[in-house]
Amino acid sequence: SDPTLFAFMPSPLQNESAGTEVKPGLLALFESEESSLLRYAFSLTGRRAIAEEIVQEVFLQLHAHWEGVENPRAWLFRSVRNRSANHHRDGKREVTGDGLALQGAASEEDTPEVSLQRMEAAGFLRLLLAELEEADRKLVHLKYFENLRYREIAERTEMSVGNVGYRLHHILKQLADKLRHFGIDGIS
Repeated sequence: SDPTLFAFMPSPLQNESAGTEVKPGLLALFESEESSLLRYAFSLTGRRAIAEEIVQEVFLQLHAHWEGVENPRAWLFRSVRNRSANHHRDGKREVTGDGLALQGAASEEDTPEVSLQRMEAAGFLRLLLAELEEADRKLVHLKYFENLRYREIAERTEMSVGNVGYRLHHILKQLADKLRHFGIDGIS
């Protein structure tokens, strides 16, 4: 992501004579939106390198179509979403060590909408897992990524088997509630 690429673009902020706001310059837009676009792309793809590539491609595409875009911010987010979907659809995904990309993989019968919903759900889940306390994240990792039984988790964590089951139940309930809050419910 090279901001000097956009430095030559005009940066109109406001039309003083008409008192109306016009779209920001490309450099200003890049500086204000790059981080949020990277987070969004990462939530959809699960890979920082892929997210950076998508955001860079979207800004280059915006540069090429600058004059025809009325709402650049909305255009950028929509384009990141579309490119992320294309990335998954075209099979360019790399399976990550956390197993989420594999679990979020689309079946051939899925519609594009269902595939995108599944990608967004996996992205939100990645973000929510990252927000968990370390001990809770470790329990989820041991159960769902290493496929250990409660007894094996109890041995590794020095917790009782009952406590492992209790904690996992409440962690999953908490994650499900947060996903529902984002409008994600029942996506397999």
